[in-house]
Amino acid sequence: MSAAHDLILTGATIVNQDGTAIRDVAVRGGRISAIGDLRSETAVEVIDCKGLTILPGVIDTQVHFREPGLTHKEDLETGSRAAVMGGVTAVFEMPNTNPNTTTAETLAAKVAAGHHRMHCDFAFFVGGTAENIEEIPMLEKLPGAAGIKVFIGSSTGNLLVEDDENLAKILKKITRRASFHCEDEMRLRDRMNLRVPGDPRSHPVWRDETAALLATQRLVTLARRLGKRVHVLHISTGDEMEYLADHRDVASTEVTPHHLTLFAPDCYERLGTYTQMNPPVRDLSHQKRLWWGVNQGVADILGSDHAPHTREEKDHAYPGSHSGMTGVQTLVPTMLDHVNAGRLTLERFVDMTSAGPARLFNMARKGRIAVGYDADFTIVDMKRKETIRNEWIASRVGWTPYDGVEVTGWPVGTFVRGHKVMWQGELTTPSQGETVHFQDALQPQG
Repeated sequence: MSAAHDLILTGATIVNQDGTAIRDVAVRGGRISAIGDLRSETAVEVIDCKGLTILPGVIDTQVHFREPGLTHKEDLETGSRAAVMGGVTAVFEMPNTNPNTTTAETLAAKVAAGHHRMHCDFAFFVGGTAENIEEIPMLEKLPGAAGIKVFIGSSTGNLLVEDDENLAKILKKITRRASFHCEDEMRLRDRMNLRVPGDPRSHPVWRDETAALLATQRLVTLARRLGKRVHVLHISTGDEMEYLADHRDVASTEVTPHHLTLFAPDCYERLGTYTQMNPPVRDLSHQKRLWWGVNQGVADILGSDHAPHTREEKDHAYPGSHSGMTGVQTLVPTMLDHVNAGRLTLERFVDMTSAGPARLFNMARKGRIAVGYDADFTIVDMKRKETIRNEWIASRVGWTPYDGVEVTGWPVGTFVRGHKVMWQGELTTPSQGETVHFQDALQPQG
């Protein structure tokens, strides 16, 4: 008699949309096939997860994996390896590669490069520019597209859309929720003289809270006038969080672990340019209001903004140093440490890393533990204490701003569509990542 399931995970605490309880979960054909007391069920493989916690697979909706063109610091394989080592089961990757992801051809090339080479599932943002406005309705619906991403500030070449006229043209064309980097480029240019050579503490002075707030206000005003859904990435200021609390009907909000964990001037004095990001890490007054947004439900999701640079690139004297840090592998342990410290509940973490992304971006079969959904699981030991080390980081650049930081709560298993990809710190299955599907962009079958 053949087994009823391919896999059963037994005895774990499952945190899901319907509550938290000790239950078993079964997998067949890459999808969840049963949940509950499955002691009488049979499976090809049974894994005892007593003492562990199973979460719906964590989805990181903002990573930069640098391929093509910048693979000296990351590529789709190394970035996705870092993801699954940290418990992340799916990622949305950004368009500022070389060439930029702004056409059907460049998107298709990324999808082909990721298929069964990336260790987690994936989708790619397509950059919205002044040059591809007419193609946006087609581009945002292509297989593997996470939607449109627009840089209102902090980008170069044709990815930068700093003026309201072209921003409005892009918004008129979108039908899916589009994502935006909000810093006012005109203000950034005007304040470049405030950068102090050799002193990264001046980074948040130059790229101040007003630059972020102005861009966010401009975006929301246009989105409301045009009746469009927008997503504001990596909120770094309390001013934006409070403003967006009054505009939930058109705008959703992302926060990052580094803005919730690191703070100025401490991080710059300890780590220098290794905490230089755009938008910057700010002082505790802003961090306190970001946490207010998390606990009041204003912040919708967490994204790592994993943006690796080599040590050589980070070691240039400020402002010649590159902005960006690793983050996809440390998202789960740093945030679980916040859970254990009482700053948010585990259920809220699940909402911000699985249910929330699935809801905002209308993902198909992902974001919760339910029969018929993809068998994506992030399995964690909530009591395990570990010290994050550079040696653990699987990113090609091999460093993290959290080197030496002790955390409580650790990812011990990553399952992607039923494949045990990582277990107890080891890669256990060859890469089998595939494109994420979206209900807003379902493709005809047959």
